[in-house]
Amino acid sequence: MNESHWQRNLAVCFFGAFINIIAMTLVLPFLPVYIEQLGVHGHAAIVQWSGIVYGATFLAGALVAPLWGRLADRFGCKPNLIRASIGMMITMALIGLAQNVWQLAGIRLLVGLAGGYTSGSYVLVAAQTPKHRSAWALGVLSTGIMAGNLMGPLLGGIMPSLIGIRMTFFVASGFISLNCLATCILIREDRPPRPQAQRGARAAAGAAPAPLGNRKLVLSMLATATLLMVANMSIEPIITVYVQQLVSDIRTVTFVSGLAMSAAALGSIVSASRLGKLADRIGGMKVVTGCLAVSGLLLIPQAFVTAAWQLIGLRFLMGLSLGGLLPCVTALIRHNVPDESVGRVLGYSTSSQYVGQVAGPLFGGFVGGHIGMRYVFLATCALLLACAAGNALLAPAGRRRVQTDQAR
Repeated sequence: MNESHWQRNLAVCFFGAFINIIAMTLVLPFLPVYIEQLGVHGHAAIVQWSGIVYGATFLAGALVAPLWGRLADRFGCKPNLIRASIGMMITMALIGLAQNVWQLAGIRLLVGLAGGYTSGSYVLVAAQTPKHRSAWALGVLSTGIMAGNLMGPLLGGIMPSLIGIRMTFFVASGFISLNCLATCILIREDRPPRPQAQRGARAAAGAAPAPLGNRKLVLSMLATATLLMVANMSIEPIITVYVQQLVSDIRTVTFVSGLAMSAAALGSIVSASRLGKLADRIGGMKVVTGCLAVSGLLLIPQAFVTAAWQLIGLRFLMGLSLGGLLPCVTALIRHNVPDESVGRVLGYSTSSQYVGQVAGPLFGGFVGGHIGMRYVFLATCALLLACAAGNALLAPAGRRRVQTDQAR
């Protein structure tokens, strides 16, 4: 493979995913205001519709991610990225044209159905990068995604006051169109998908379908992807209320809560590529198991902090440990499935993450509301440690399988 091609692909996907994540998350700070402008009144109704509108994208994305992955396997990753760019460009502009909250919710569903640039980037980078560099490359891509998650709400808090809410969506659509152009011109796939005629000949000859690889390991990585998002998102519903117990000045609650949320994202940005590089050297399963265990243990002191700075510091440390998980999970899936199944299985991984993004806040809100906020940290700790133990038990079997395959 031409060395410059996969590196250029990585650069385009990095900035493309960064722009698309910003476009998806910049709505967070002003979503309730926009919903009120669309005719919804009353605090309870606005909060309810905010949850519906925001969650609609992830619900739709979870349903169609495996389909886009399967089509990427069949027709190539680049057409899938172009499709996702065009879909995001159109739907972001349509959000700015919504006339009522029902239209807004429907368009947010379309964002999830027609988008998928970020998940498509994972498939392209995983498939086109040399295997000995894949975890590092996926770590770099994860850094761009985390940076988008950090910058999106920040820009969403600034842009509407300068250019208006509706114009904010039009500007975001314009930047996505530039990303679409860069994807069309700069990305190159060096290994085109096998022609349909060859697949038909293979089936006519009675050949067995390609195996899905190490099924137990792949299923474990899908569960790990879900739990990673649960761990990230379970704290979101309760962190502002939790911070209220730690600060004396009520006026600083929002600011401190924002710092606590951003600290984890910043930690992930710092560590993602470094832990990916470490995984290329010592093995992805070791990094996944270690990161899960460290993240779980760091949740215990978060349940017993007595000052806001302690929570912020621990969230940053947890972000450092969580940053290596998603790149290593993706790399492990890539290494344990046949080339013709990479997109499909990574589509399942994306769906697993979306499930975690929906289930995490529900889990955190239920435990925090019915048992106590401190128990959200402890319950999430138990989930992560159980996942770490399961992966540790699976690792020897995975190594034996690799040795057997090499012997053959």
